[in-house]
Amino acid sequence: MATSPTQLSKKHLEAQGYTVAVTEHWNSFARIRQDLFGFIDLLALRGDETLAVQTTSHSNVSARVKKIADHDNVDAVRKANWRIEVHGWYKENGRWKLKVVDIS
Repeated sequence: MATSPTQLSKKHLEAQGYTVAVTEHWNSFARIRQDLFGFIDLLALRGDETLAVQTTSHSNVSARVKKIADHDNVDAVRKANWRIEVHGWYKENGRWKLKVVDIS
């Protein structure tokens, strides 16, 4: 995948009027990527809405939904009234397509 799912979702959300920040980062000491609160790759703001997004390939959407549902921090994010979405990206006829799963 030449373009990362995170960058695809960032561009998609910005086109919808969100202000978007990438919240995942590379931890060189642990040699792993770390997400905000353990499952948020992007934080998007629009008006009074806060949207937390986990990005992945289309084939991994169900695994990410389960990961978030089982995560210790998901209740705190929901209590803060943040929406939570999983964005799964795939190519169809040479064009990027998006599957969005709202798990707020």
